[in-house]
Amino acid sequence: MAKYLVIVESPAKVKTIKKFLGSNYEVAASNGHVRDLPKSQLGIDVEHDFEPKYITIRGKGELLAGLRKSSKKADKVYLATDPDREGEAISWHLSKALNLQDDKMRRITFNEITKTAVKASIKEARDIDMNLVDAQQTRRILDRMVGYNISPVLWAKVKRGLSAGRVQSVALRIIGDREEEINAFIPEEYWSLEASFKVKGEKKPLVAKFYGSEKKKMEIHSQEELDKILKALEGAKYQVAEVKKGERTKKAPLPFTTSTLQQEASKALNFSTQKTMRLAQQLYEGIDIKGNGTVGIITYLRTDSTRISEEADQLAREYITEQYGETYAANKEENGNKGKKIQDAHEAIRPTDITRTPAAMKESLSRDQFRLYQLIWKRFTASRMQPAKYETTSVKIKGGDYYFTVAASKLKFDGFMAVYVQSDEEKPENNLMMKSLDENTELSLENFDGQQHFTQPPAHYTEASLVKTLEELGIGRPSTYAPTITTIIARRYVAKENKNLYITELGEVVNNIMKQAFPSIVDVNFTATFEELLDKVEDGSVYWKTVIRNFYPDLDEAVKAAEQELEQVKIEDEVTDVICEECGRNMVIKYGPHGRFLACPGFPDCRNTKPYLEKIGVSCPKCGKDIVLKKTKKGRKYYGCEDNPECDFMSWQKPSKEKCPNCGGYMLEKGNKLLCADEHCGYVTEKPKEEKE
Repeated sequence: MAKYLVIVESPAKVKTIKKFLGSNYEVAASNGHVRDLPKSQLGIDVEHDFEPKYITIRGKGELLAGLRKSSKKADKVYLATDPDREGEAISWHLSKALNLQDDKMRRITFNEITKTAVKASIKEARDIDMNLVDAQQTRRILDRMVGYNISPVLWAKVKRGLSAGRVQSVALRIIGDREEEINAFIPEEYWSLEASFKVKGEKKPLVAKFYGSEKKKMEIHSQEELDKILKALEGAKYQVAEVKKGERTKKAPLPFTTSTLQQEASKALNFSTQKTMRLAQQLYEGIDIKGNGTVGIITYLRTDSTRISEEADQLAREYITEQYGETYAANKEENGNKGKKIQDAHEAIRPTDITRTPAAMKESLSRDQFRLYQLIWKRFTASRMQPAKYETTSVKIKGGDYYFTVAASKLKFDGFMAVYVQSDEEKPENNLMMKSLDENTELSLENFDGQQHFTQPPAHYTEASLVKTLEELGIGRPSTYAPTITTIIARRYVAKENKNLYITELGEVVNNIMKQAFPSIVDVNFTATFEELLDKVEDGSVYWKTVIRNFYPDLDEAVKAAEQELEQVKIEDEVTDVICEECGRNMVIKYGPHGRFLACPGFPDCRNTKPYLEKIGVSCPKCGKDIVLKKTKKGRKYYGCEDNPECDFMSWQKPSKEKCPNCGGYMLEKGNKLLCADEHCGYVTEKPKEEKE
């Protein structure tokens, strides 16, 4: 008869842990949370100091009854949910739902699902950490207050089914702000100048970049400036003015945190944050390895620490020394944790056993599991290795009053790069190491190559760069990045095309209402401050209800003010001059999940709908018909001709009625400026008064 009951979160872990603990232990799963706030109401008693009203999650009754039965029979119940705030809260909810007495119940945590870790955790069993539980309760209640109080305001203003969230609204704002920056960006012209030199005794020419004068780097802004420089260089003699040899080192990367894993998997493997987390969860919970049974092959996946346990560190060094030689293993003190806030006593994400190489695991993993495991294994192994060393040469070449430069580097010692190279590594330079080059080397000019360029607008956010920004700004925690991004895409506030994230028409509407009515909710600093407060609740220095007591009155006031303002703005369906061909009524504009569309007001008798093409009052520069606002399949806005596909005109920027006085072409709106669509023309002017929003 089993004396002990161990309760874990996920059924995938049950078999593995049961095998590690033997016949005295029964292992069962809670399948995540068992109690939560009710869906049908706010579930927080505002009148009685914000006491949360928890109920059993629908469908969990039977499971809890089974757990109650098992817990009554057991001498001790070990709550082994995940080692973070959320896991601590699930353990606490379980203890309440199962009516467990304090003397019968213990909390255990392990960072990896291996025999050693699971057995050690039983020896270090402890009480439930109420600070961790309270930090989770605070987050849950704040999120519930924002969602349940603000969403109805959006329903009244735009359409039912919309939602606001404490973190998702800020993420949406960050994407919206970047979009505005891109739309207002005006490219500037600049030129590059390269010179090819014939070097005596060398077959390949030496290509040098224009630097400027002896004292100062110079930018070339126009063709005129370039011509002036080339004129000054006519007939000039060229000589090597300086050769500098040096060495640079490239540090080994830190092991992965949740955020850096999501970023790198997005860049290197093209995985969405959600997919990365799903696969990492599988690797953590246990993989069936031939001949070994089921075992967790990576450590816990939600962490913002880069710390590594002494034991794992030692084993990694031994493995590296054995496989690559002593010169490759890093010195002990070099791999400290330089991260800021460390959530609990977590480690970075690493393989549970470095000797399980990706090659050895390939048979046991699916293709995507293998690719993610390989990334984690290589990154961790590299983090315990020596830096890479490069031999560098930089050369200055003088011609008249101007200087050209050449830089070249050669890998001297590959160090950690023997194992791992990041996806966005710099490309190797074209110039080979010029060993023979010195101040006496004879150079003769072969030719100049001047190229026109334009500055580029800021890049659209990708999932990887958004995660990086959220982390840098201190918004959300490792566990929230993936669900936040998934939610704003699922709600069609944001469209994802070729990795890039674009705000949709619906997203713009929601973002504008949030900025106008609830500025503090979408304020980046405000949200980051809340994360700091949650950390303080977690370490016991702030009482959790204090955070909620301070937050609620301001939210309540903002909601009431927004409701009053919006009462006056009863949104009627906008009637158009488009006639319904089925019943003759004037069609109206409605909001759907993909944005606006035309619908017959005679619904349900007449169910006719059609796409709404909003004319912007500008004629197509190609065929003269009307330009309309359109959307790609995913929801990204663009401007196209109403006569498509006969006329293929399209523009991501809004075209203007104004013609370019310089070249007669059409102009584009860029913030409060107008810019000629032909970048080689480059004409820019202020937007006429009536066109300014």
